[in-house]
Amino acid sequence: MERSSRDGRPATADESATDESSASEGASVGAPADASASAPEGAPDLQTYAVLLRTLNSEFNRHAHAFAQRHDLHATDVHALAAILDSTALEGRPMTPSRLAERLNLTSGAVTACLDRLERAGHISRTRDSADRRVVHLVYNPGARALARQYFSPLARSTEATMRRFTPAQLTTVADFLHTLNQELTAEAAPGRTAG
Repeated sequence: MERSSRDGRPATADESATDESSASEGASVGAPADASASAPEGAPDLQTYAVLLRTLNSEFNRHAHAFAQRHDLHATDVHALAAILDSTALEGRPMTPSRLAERLNLTSGAVTACLDRLERAGHISRTRDSADRRVVHLVYNPGARALARQYFSPLARSTEATMRRFTPAQLTTVADFLHTLNQELTAEAAPGRTAG
């Protein structure tokens, strides 16, 4: 999703360029001296994957930033909407404010402000769990979902067109790779896990 500055506003072009430069340097520093040594023979090396993933992420960020600007949203708001939308698919349960704060690495106050903005704009609703009224579920409103689906339909069409170029077995491998990479990145960011 969209890069944001430390104060939550969208990053300027200068800040983004600095971040991209740092990210590239970090990838080089973090990669093995011979990146190809970690890849099976004939497979793309680590640096190739890093470049491709950064490029894909930048393209998604570009679309998300444009969506945020068109609908007067903060960068954090778009991250929150994506997390709320994906929660059921990823975790099999609705998103809650506390899990959203953890996912976005924000304070409870910052998440509350974000959710207040999204609710006022009609993007989400907060509902109480029927079994435990203390638990609040975050619901992406149907009208807002339709708005996002319409805006991002070119991305969906591009994805579908790309998928048609691959066999089901190849697509399963790609999905397995992305799923496993997400699990590794999540584990790496878990509290108590030290870098290096």
